[in-house]
Amino acid sequence: MAHVTLPPGVRVFERGWLSANNILCEGPEGAALIDSGYVTHAAQTLALVEHALGGRPLQRLLNTHLHSDHCGGNAALQARYPGLRTLIPPGGAEAVRAWDEQRLSYRATGQDCARFTFDGLLQPGHTVVLAGRTWDIHAAPGHDPDAVMLFEPNSRTLISGDALWQHGFGVVFPELDGEPGFDAVAATLDTIERLAPCVVIPGHGSPFGDAGHRSTGPAAPVAAALALARQKLTQFAADPDRHRRYGLKVLLKFKLLQWQRQPLAAVHAWARTVPYLVRLHASHGGSLPLDDWLEALIDDLCASGAARRDGAWLLDGR
Repeated sequence: MAHVTLPPGVRVFERGWLSANNILCEGPEGAALIDSGYVTHAAQTLALVEHALGGRPLQRLLNTHLHSDHCGGNAALQARYPGLRTLIPPGGAEAVRAWDEQRLSYRATGQDCARFTFDGLLQPGHTVVLAGRTWDIHAAPGHDPDAVMLFEPNSRTLISGDALWQHGFGVVFPELDGEPGFDAVAATLDTIERLAPCVVIPGHGSPFGDAGHRSTGPAAPVAAALALARQKLTQFAADPDRHRRYGLKVLLKFKLLQWQRQPLAAVHAWARTVPYLVRLHASHGGSLPLDDWLEALIDDLCASGAARRDGAWLLDGR
């Protein structure tokens, strides 16, 4: 992890791309974890938290948004820590209460998440105390319409979820559903620029920024990340098909990270059950049969080094 200075009591467990980063905050109000990783990594999430706390209780769990790689460890943490209070963005409350896997995107993406409950909401415009500091809650629509970010104004530290990474931002899932999302991404990037963070803790990748930064604008690494994100957003908005193909490859790569290796026949069988893939093939696949269309996506993954073929098997490219 690149070295940046985080506020006292805040530490980041930087995870691989199957799981979002976990952010542990400890202060007089107790210990809280922000985001819990993917369900297949739940045991590792528990081990990281237990080792860091050394027997102390985890009292709160917060989710920046409810995609499976950010909340897949919720159920395991709730089982391990009785009395744990879980706080989620308000837009996901009814879907979690009813456990509607379609509205929560798990069925649509072909991903998994163990059922969890929640106790409160991260309302934009309100605040939450973490590591002895008051953090402002900001709406962060785009990648997920209901996502939030957390900003601590004294240290100017932003917990951005998937709204901003050092080299981009998360797939704009509303656009894959045929709903507008690019303008929301632009508005969220404007919010981040207005907040002018010195340090960003992203949902994936290392924290970045300059804790010694003193000007009123974003620190140089943050400004560079915003410029790159806007460049990518402009490209996606000008060529939505480019974004669709990017999103489809992300879905395939995510599942491959979970599998590590899988027979190509099983990959095709899985794809036929994933609503996002089926819908996008129907609307944008042209005359190609689904299997041929999927093979073209797999070829793109392999050409980029993100996957590789081994006879009748598809393997993760790492």
